[in-house]
Amino acid sequence: MNQDKVYDLVVIGAGPAALTAAIYTTREDIETLLIEKGAIGGMASVTDLIDNYPGFSKGISGLELSDELSKQAERFGTKIEYDQINSIKDEGKYKLLQGEINQYRAKTVLIATGTDYKKIDVPGEKEYLSRGVHYCATCDGAFYRDKPIAVVGGGNSAVQETLFLTRYASSIDLLVRSTIKASDVLIKELQRHIDSGKVKVHLKTTINQIKGENNLVNKIEINQDGEVSDLNVDGVFIFVGLLPNTAFLKGLIDLDDRNFIKTNLNLETNLPGVFAAGDVRSGATMQIASASGEGATAALKIREYLEKK
Repeated sequence: MNQDKVYDLVVIGAGPAALTAAIYTTREDIETLLIEKGAIGGMASVTDLIDNYPGFSKGISGLELSDELSKQAERFGTKIEYDQINSIKDEGKYKLLQGEINQYRAKTVLIATGTDYKKIDVPGEKEYLSRGVHYCATCDGAFYRDKPIAVVGGGNSAVQETLFLTRYASSIDLLVRSTIKASDVLIKELQRHIDSGKVKVHLKTTINQIKGENNLVNKIEINQDGEVSDLNVDGVFIFVGLLPNTAFLKGLIDLDDRNFIKTNLNLETNLPGVFAAGDVRSGATMQIASASGEGATAALKIREYLEKK
């Protein structure tokens, strides 16, 4: 590619916020390049069923929604490159983005890098990654057909993924640090599986260590309200929160105390011409529908910014 070319807009990320913004900008002939380091759709793409996105009465899989958004953006002229951006430098007339493969120049930038899975940092978590330790039920749940597993977490994601995993696992131990904080509709659905004996909930419970044999997980050591014991499980699925993908922005873009990006009402950061939208933004609601809405808003504000320039 021509590394001297200056795009009207470079979008970092390819989740719902990024793709929606690209749909809006390319429809208005704003030359847009979208740069993604991994999979198109971000974390939405590995969600089994999205049941609360407007317009889909029967729900839609995350992979299908991501594919449709991507096709729509490309139909209007969005260009997509696979690279990992490591830094952004303000060059005055444009921003210089340094990737692992190429460098890119843009009049404006939209950061929509989303979040990544939070780790619990216990012995065995790193050692048994993908050999019994997982962060995506949709990706890896089928490997545990008729096997006992544990799920760590008590929020919406943990309960939602537990419900998905009941399709495969013989039994599920749900380990919750304090109390379950999921929505009422998810708790009601979870209760059905508790009543059937498929799911057992352990409140006030944490993992001390993930153990294994022959390079595979076979048990975990848990602490339930001060009492230590072992659980025999073949897999551990961890859903304890999300961390923003903002490490490459430190020292340039203002971040809040949790390292999410601060923006004004126009979704613009402290660096003129650099905007943020979606889950990576401070104050985001962590919903796919709102991420798409923020992508549309950011696109309109970017258009206004370019028109003034």
